[in-house]
Amino acid sequence: MGISAIALLAEAQLAGADGGLLVGSFGAAAVLLFAAPHSPLSQPRNLLGGQVLSALVGVAVFQAVPIAWLAPGLAVALAICLMQLSSTLHPPGGATALIAVIGSDSIHDLGFVYVFTPIGVGTLILFVIALAIGQVSGRPYPAPQD
Repeated sequence: MGISAIALLAEAQLAGADGGLLVGSFGAAAVLLFAAPHSPLSQPRNLLGGQVLSALVGVAVFQAVPIAWLAPGLAVALAICLMQLSSTLHPPGGATALIAVIGSDSIHDLGFVYVFTPIGVGTLILFVIALAIGQVSGRPYPAPQD
């Protein structure tokens, strides 16, 4: 439902998938949110913080490092470090940073807008759907605090 909601909005608002709202890292985020909603990696701080910080890192590395073989690894490594330092580890964030570097010209043309859309908007959609499903299913999300 989360991915379909993003795809529906992308279809209604934006032309084409590349540079639109739907990015590959959302698939991995959906696995965590909907199959392992109580995992620490699925919690809101990790989901939102990990995705946004990784997007920032990916765009910054793409803009600052013109060495094609170096930029992808550097973006992922820096995203991991920043997520660990900020206690927002969310594995799909690695893909979010990587997409910012290796994506098409449509992605690159977004610059730091990539952080807000597709990443911020898409992540918020997944989050809201996860909250709703948690309420309906009786398997609350986010995980109850001890």
